[in-house]
Amino acid sequence: MGPIAMDYGLEKEIWTTADFEQMGWHDSHVFAVAFRPEDFELWIDLDYVFEWVKPDNGGTYFRFWVSPCTMVFKNIHDLKFDLDSMGDLEIVDVRRENPKRPRNAKHIGAALEWAWDIECQEGLISVTSIGFEQYVRKAPQLILQQKLELNLRGGISFGREMVR
Repeated sequence: MGPIAMDYGLEKEIWTTADFEQMGWHDSHVFAVAFRPEDFELWIDLDYVFEWVKPDNGGTYFRFWVSPCTMVFKNIHDLKFDLDSMGDLEIVDVRRENPKRPRNAKHIGAALEWAWDIECQEGLISVTSIGFEQYVRKAPQLILQQKLELNLRGGISFGREMVR
């Protein structure tokens, strides 16, 4: 079933580490991961769940405002994957801890880096990074599940531009 035609009041198209406390990745599905070692970046193609909508009076099922996004972790090191998956990857939570000064702070112009844990139903992705930018590629769509069908999300992508 396709999206329900309504508009979601998207606050902005690029979310960053500064927004971390107001964001939540629970039930977000990962479609692809890429590495840019020459740029020290980790790219994640995911469907971000902006909002869970409670059932209307007499309704049974939640609906979800979901959008395909590209999440880019910057100045990464100590990247580790511990996953056991049959091809699906669903995020439970994203946590950061152990803030400290990066070894190359003067060169990159950043004062802090964190140990990030992306906890998934299927295991854990860990990385040390100064933070992320998350690019919304399409306006959120109201659907009956927490991930978009591949054709509705525009396939697999690491794009950083909003498609209108």
